[in-house]
Amino acid sequence: MALDNDAIFAQLDPEQLAVVKAITGPVCVIAGAGTGKTRVITNRIAYAINSGVTDSTKVLALTFTAKAAGQMRSRLRSLGVPNAAARTFHSAALKQLLYFWPYAFGGQFPSLLTTKSGFISQAIARAEVAIPAQVNALHEIASEIEWAKVLEISPDNYQQEAIANNRLVKLPNSKGDSENLSMIARVYEAYESLKKQERTLDFEDVLLLTVGMLEEDRTVRERVHDQYRYFTVDEYQDVSPLQQRLLNLWLGNRQEICVVGDAAQTIYSFAGATSNFLLNFQNRFANAQVFRLSRGYRSTPEIINTANAILQAANLISDHGQQLQSANAHGDKPAVNGFNTFQDEISYVAGEVARCISQGVDSSEIAVLARTNAQLDQVKAALNNAKIPSQIRSGERFFDRTDVKDLMRIIRSASVLPSEGGDWYADLVAVLRPFGEADYVIAFLRLAKSIQENGGKNMRAFLREIEDRAEQNNPPTLPGVTLATLHAAKGLEWRQLFLIGVSDGVLPMGNDLNEERRLFYVGITRAKERIQITYAGKPSVFLAQFN
Repeated sequence: MALDNDAIFAQLDPEQLAVVKAITGPVCVIAGAGTGKTRVITNRIAYAINSGVTDSTKVLALTFTAKAAGQMRSRLRSLGVPNAAARTFHSAALKQLLYFWPYAFGGQFPSLLTTKSGFISQAIARAEVAIPAQVNALHEIASEIEWAKVLEISPDNYQQEAIANNRLVKLPNSKGDSENLSMIARVYEAYESLKKQERTLDFEDVLLLTVGMLEEDRTVRERVHDQYRYFTVDEYQDVSPLQQRLLNLWLGNRQEICVVGDAAQTIYSFAGATSNFLLNFQNRFANAQVFRLSRGYRSTPEIINTANAILQAANLISDHGQQLQSANAHGDKPAVNGFNTFQDEISYVAGEVARCISQGVDSSEIAVLARTNAQLDQVKAALNNAKIPSQIRSGERFFDRTDVKDLMRIIRSASVLPSEGGDWYADLVAVLRPFGEADYVIAFLRLAKSIQENGGKNMRAFLREIEDRAEQNNPPTLPGVTLATLHAAKGLEWRQLFLIGVSDGVLPMGNDLNEERRLFYVGITRAKERIQITYAGKPSVFLAQFN
């Protein structure tokens, strides 16, 4: 049962409330980091349903990560909206493609690649190019193929378009950028040929085929239009041209759309994303209502002022990237420390992490962010030596682990039993006690406690949450210090943050200085209470305003 409107409006500031009450589209929300956008857009959906503007089954809320989609679904459930669709673009497209495949294409659905590395290795051999099949090289090639496909660039046109877009690709043993691009074009062609031969799709194919199906088949398009009539798009600054094309097909000539984004957090231009769709929203929808959320609830004033200064240094604050104002109490100023070597820097950070934990900060409330995974590997080794548990955020599928599957079977069986004393969380603790204090047990119990505190009435509510998370590959937060690249940290937050490697040649990295500056801004705004910034050797140009 949906909450009443008073509950939906509770604890919203005036700017947030204005968005929630704007339940007919088109609506554009410029939402700065930590301004409560997830609460706002989910409350808006709940209010629209309460008001009869839409039905929960007609809602499609779109975002870019499984974690963000899971947070939206969890929030909607707490608002009494259990059956609204909140998905990533790829997940929504895949669901439609699977459903309509027999009708639109016929035959069995192809297998789906979860990683490109194996096929790219084979494509390198088939293309007969001199590229060692090393992890970094495979990652670079995969990134280029993904960039090309979201911009709908064929292998034949890849090299020309890559040159026009100043793509810089580092491959081992190469003789220069031109040769690299030529070799990648050949690998790209071989990769596509191999997929066709093996009847396999990658995630970009899912988007492309869904677009083609909706464009070519009027019956399918009309059925999809009937299914989804009320759209919300989170992180709209990260939309690629291909995703926008798909969104246009889903929307049709209707105007019930709310987009939420922040041009100052555009950090995926290298992958084909563009903030132009956000910035030009009013050009497409002349009658759009535009709202701005600039009151930050995540970080202290000192952290927010630092983040604002980073953007101001390059005149990146404009009408579309507004200054944030903190709603929180004052705290420590961000600290900057330089070291002679990277090893000295890592040793210092490991010591500071140990000190934070000794002072009572939960390890899961601490993160170390870096520009590259290679930096994180060295941090992981230093923390291991100090016997500090840590987790590198990666593509590992948590719910595929055998121990996790076993635990879920136990929870599933226990959920059908009546609670002994009315405290289902205590029952869960007893059920899981034989599993000890493994990381996944601690993660499940923390999640269960949170669900209970937010109104979860029984163990079945917890089971529904973890099964939903398993379907979307959205794991609970594991104990230990989080290690993440700046890109992987988007949308997350921690009490204590260490942002390492802010050195010349490391951050910024590559040609696009403004994109790297926005990436630094995103990193700074992940911190809630305290942040330490470190570098080795020559400091980054981004640290000039700290002098």
